[in-house]
Amino acid sequence: MSDIIQLLPDSVANQIAAGEVIQRPASVVKELVENSIDAGAHTIRIIVTDAGRTMLQVIDDGAGMSETDARLAFERHATSKIRKADDLFSLQTMGFRGEALPSIAAVAQVELTTRMQGEELGTRLLIHGSKVMSQEPASCPVGSNFKVENLFFNVPARRKFLKSNATELTNILTAFERIALVYPDTAFELHSNGLELKNLRPGSLRQRICDVFGKKISQDLLPVEVDTVLCRIHGFVGKPESARKKGAQTFFFVNGRYMKHAYFHKAVANAYERLVPQGMQVPYFIYFEVAPTDIDVNIHPTKTEIKFENEQSIWQILSAAVKDAIGRFCDVPTIDFDTEGRPDIPVFDPQNGSIAMPKVSYNPSYNPFKGNGGNGEDKPARNSVDTNWQQLYDNALNRTPSEEMPADLFAPDEPIQDAPTELIAERSPLHYQYKGQYIMSAVKSGLMIIDQHRADIRIRYERYLNQLNQHAARTQRLLFPEITQFSPAENVAIQKIIPELQNIGFELSDLGGGSYAISGMPAELEGLPPVTLLQDLVNDAVAGIEETDQIRSTLALSLARNAATPKGQVLNNDEMEKMINELFACSNVNYTPDGKSILCIMPQNDIERLLG
Repeated sequence: MSDIIQLLPDSVANQIAAGEVIQRPASVVKELVENSIDAGAHTIRIIVTDAGRTMLQVIDDGAGMSETDARLAFERHATSKIRKADDLFSLQTMGFRGEALPSIAAVAQVELTTRMQGEELGTRLLIHGSKVMSQEPASCPVGSNFKVENLFFNVPARRKFLKSNATELTNILTAFERIALVYPDTAFELHSNGLELKNLRPGSLRQRICDVFGKKISQDLLPVEVDTVLCRIHGFVGKPESARKKGAQTFFFVNGRYMKHAYFHKAVANAYERLVPQGMQVPYFIYFEVAPTDIDVNIHPTKTEIKFENEQSIWQILSAAVKDAIGRFCDVPTIDFDTEGRPDIPVFDPQNGSIAMPKVSYNPSYNPFKGNGGNGEDKPARNSVDTNWQQLYDNALNRTPSEEMPADLFAPDEPIQDAPTELIAERSPLHYQYKGQYIMSAVKSGLMIIDQHRADIRIRYERYLNQLNQHAARTQRLLFPEITQFSPAENVAIQKIIPELQNIGFELSDLGGGSYAISGMPAELEGLPPVTLLQDLVNDAVAGIEETDQIRSTLALSLARNAATPKGQVLNNDEMEKMINELFACSNVNYTPDGKSILCIMPQNDIERLLG
């Protein structure tokens, strides 16, 4: 029997490993820029074409590489960052595994031009799919220039499942932001298809945050600073009024490395308990400095999951630091008794004048049950009660339901996509609102309970979707335009959805640099804050919508959520009747567009059994 186990060729092994490290063009940007940071670069320039599908280039002025190092850098597990296993517990660099460059070279056509300080000539190396095509001397500036072309050219399945250019560019911008926020002393440039998206100059941390997310965020930032034996925590958290439902900028960094940490996120959220509504997010930019021996970053190739040795203690330190920052912001200011230069308050001087005692005039003969002034004839009460109660009773008995409703709404085998077709023969025209949240109405089969907020979401969703498809929305012009600022990733998304935003009634003017002026909004949404509404729509669009129908559905749902009747709003009987009628005119009365139940029916038999 012949042997069946064999070693894979290096090219195949590299392609398999690349699937874990290089998932999309943004992964290439992350790995190459981190290498530039480790090389001590002061200026890093990123150029992408077709969101990295066609070409992606990273140019830096770092240390550069020698001819031998340039060739060896593309071998698996070749790295300058560590020498022995113990070095894994004292990492000070961004990368250390030696997997990034060979993984990139395995699935793309890579050209590297590099020169070290003091060398007259540099090296140009060309690699296609892990195969070295050429290596020759070249004249180039000090530093490294990586050009990655035709990503996944030899892995067509991976290339086929890349998202749209807008989505991939958004992911590149996200990776760019995470690195730029850690190194405010480094200059960054980002170009896409010949257009400059970002040009960040060196400066302070607050200035870097404002350069990335807009100047408006500066007024919402509260400084956080605490230094303990376990760790040092510094950065900024947002004021309570800066809370948003979606899209809040939330960043954790440890030793210059971006990380995701749900446990620490809860520490920040707990500090804002009772200060912001439930479900709202407050922006924060928090930086941890911890001894490298107290953390483990060698968990996942993306290095965003990090384990802390003293996690619970750091949680308490973080929570206390955030509460202290909020407390200092909310301090009651000292009363200033200095009145120099202020206008005098008039004071009564009894020597120069007198004040007469006020007098009250009234009509002692006035009788509210008589005519005007008590001298006229008796007036009938304005809200007199009809004494013909028998006729009122007969009218109530003979009243017919204004509209019929479907029966057996929640039959288990009923498809939720189709609206019910059978109508309930008996329905009460009177409804009861329970705790400002549920509408209760008697039907033939029992007691129907409707969630008023979810019902209004379904009603408005179908209305807005119809307006988008028919371009029939009306616009309410604002008296004064309102200005809003978007991050680079959000700016890419809004450029894609501007035509649909105009179809639903928004009037937007691009002011450049991610700033937009809102001069009009949908007429039906008058009273809602335009800036918050638009930000919610854009944040939903950032989630990765691709097709036009998907964009319209997302926008319609986001609008419906913002404009729907809130929980706790009191409705009169006519308003409840209208909502029920509109709900049952929808294509799906059972569920909201995101799959939440709208109503249920308590059968008559169950009610009798409970009371029996």
